[in-house]
Amino acid sequence: MEMIARNPASGVYPASPDYIHALEVRFPSRLLFASGTMGLDHEGMAASDLKGQLELIWSNLRAILTSADMTVDNIVRLTSYLRDGAFMEANQNARLHALNGHAVPTTAIIVETLRDDWLVEIEIIAAG
Repeated sequence: MEMIARNPASGVYPASPDYIHALEVRFPSRLLFASGTMGLDHEGMAASDLKGQLELIWSNLRAILTSADMTVDNIVRLTSYLRDGAFMEANQNARLHALNGHAVPTTAIIVETLRDDWLVEIEIIAAG
């Protein structure tokens, strides 16, 4: 499988160091679509703060990926659902740390439909 970042030099605004416009995935043999994953512990309880929820989300996503013999390097698309726009920077920093330089197309959406104790939810698509 080959992954190629697609950032056209003209016709669209420039990409930033942590953002790509598109990711071409050539010859994947399998795809993994993960539901929105919350910052819940093993008992289904949400961490009390944003930092804790982001840590649990990425731990949960790594467990889901591992179950499919994948890692965060296999992620090809990521969508974050944030309860509050003030969470954008913390979410971005957690994503950058978790992906360790692996750039993927990403979108963050502010939603009001999450339960009061759920501050962020992340869904991914991975390819192998």
